[in-house]
Amino acid sequence: MMKVFKTVAAYEKSFPKAVQARLKALREVIRKAAPDAVESISYGMVGYKLVGRPLVYYGGFKNHVGFFAMPSARAAFKKELAKYKNGGKSAIQFQHDEAIPLGLVARMVKYRVKENKARKK
Repeated sequence: MMKVFKTVAAYEKSFPKAVQARLKALREVIRKAAPDAVESISYGMVGYKLVGRPLVYYGGFKNHVGFFAMPSARAAFKKELAKYKNGGKSAIQFQHDEAIPLGLVARMVKYRVKENKARKK
């Protein structure tokens, strides 16, 4: 059964300290790249919406941190993401023994921001 968290802080605190630091780093990058996005807990992960549409999600797992930037962003950054494990249509896995490419994450979030804003029109 999936745990239900009311806040992002509670979600982050449910992980070991090293994973908490990784989750906090992702959160900081996402919030900086998409300051107008609405943050919530969704699908058992941290999710962001912009103009009423899903933007990105991230979550902690036993062996990795998952970043979910929708299929369009994963396709747009396919070459840069080639060295990372992925799953499903939008999942990118950053194993706990590798650094999270925060610059790449920021570019992907900004890409998604542009997509969401363009769809609003």
